Amino acid sequence: MFSWLGNAWRVPELRRRVLFTALILGIYRLGSWMPAPGVDSDTIKEYFEGRSGTILGLLNLFSGGALSQFAIFALGIMPYVTASIILQLMTVVIPRLEQLQKEGESGTAKINQYTRYLTVALAAAQSSGYAFLFQRQGLLEANAGRMLLIILTLTAGTTLLMWMGELITKRGVGNGISLLIFASILTGIPIGIEALVNSGATAKLFFPIVSLGIIAAIVFIQEGQRRIPIQYARRVVGRGMTSGGTTYMPLRVNMAGVIPVIFAAAVMAFPPTIAQYFPATQAFVNENFQFTDWPYLTMQAFLIVIFTYFYTAVQFNPVDQADNLRKHGGYVPGIRPGPPTALYLDRVLTRLTLPGSLYLALVATLPSLFIAFFGFSQALAGALGGTSILIAVGVALDTMRQMESQMMMRSYEGFLK
Repeated sequence: MFSWLGNAWRVPELRRRVLFTALILGIYRLGSWMPAPGVDSDTIKEYFEGRSGTILGLLNLFSGGALSQFAIFALGIMPYVTASIILQLMTVVIPRLEQLQKEGESGTAKINQYTRYLTVALAAAQSSGYAFLFQRQGLLEANAGRMLLIILTLTAGTTLLMWMGELITKRGVGNGISLLIFASILTGIPIGIEALVNSGATAKLFFPIVSLGIIAAIVFIQEGQRRIPIQYARRVVGRGMTSGGTTYMPLRVNMAGVIPVIFAAAVMAFPPTIAQYFPATQAFVNENFQFTDWPYLTMQAFLIVIFTYFYTAVQFNPVDQADNLRKHGGYVPGIRPGPPTALYLDRVLTRLTLPGSLYLALVATLPSLFIAFFGFSQALAGALGGTSILIAVGVALDTMRQMESQMMMRSYEGFLK
């Protein structure tokens, strides 16, 4: 491993990219500790204690603790992620966006521009909601001018993060937006280590074994794919004839990624959040919406399965894939081109999504199971698995692939065998 890292460091271009990525991530973490003007970060941090099961606790996780500090980057990059998801879903509904998606690079650039505009709007709305919520709770003593300054600061911070993420994608290593979330997730590692040190002998013994097992299972499923064989016929192009060939269409087991887990966690966090403002419902929520309760775990797993099928259907359209194959002279051996191919791809994808959705549901509920049956603390169980480790492992694999491709271009041995 160290020899491979040494080979990567000896490539000048790759070294510059790695250093540039590290610089941007360092600036991001610095901004996550700089409070917004007129904010007492200690007071807001005390307010966030014990709120890990609410919407605020979930958003604080993806901001790397910046929200509990009410820092400049308190919103994190989640408004951009939300805007991207909304635009992806709207392409199915709005014909104009679907047409832009099919126009290639120019259409993609236009959709990215719409995503940026929507990100700014969502950041402004979200920062306004936080400011008025904290003022209502007595955590902010600010007049109208100070509130406007806080809202503008948080919105500008998200816009700056969006630009920094695009810079990493263009001049650094890996996907910039994913790396920013990855850096936020890694900030929880010291909390997990501290919880492990303060835990009992059982947790200290089984923690490394369970952690390695979860990581190995995630890597195995994330890399798993079903390869559909594709045969291309000979075609006349211009004055020449292209020779046919055989390739394959990779269908990943977990095509939806971690998005279903984020959606399900957000939905399940709504009842505890709303119950804080309606005391009459507090008792019911406390009995049924705890991390270790079976109703909570069952509903969360069910939502993850539903969202996995839904988001996979948005990401992969069998009809479009069958039409593209037919236009380029490709076909699945033994399957007629056109609608029969679309039905075949849909059937394979439906069967393939089931184990992927069950895998996501299992990994997301593992922290609660460890708390309920093994006596692990909540901080330690959060470090073991769930959404955090899914994102961390997925981003790490993607970044290693990009470094692998850069090194293979220069005839160096890479990371992956």
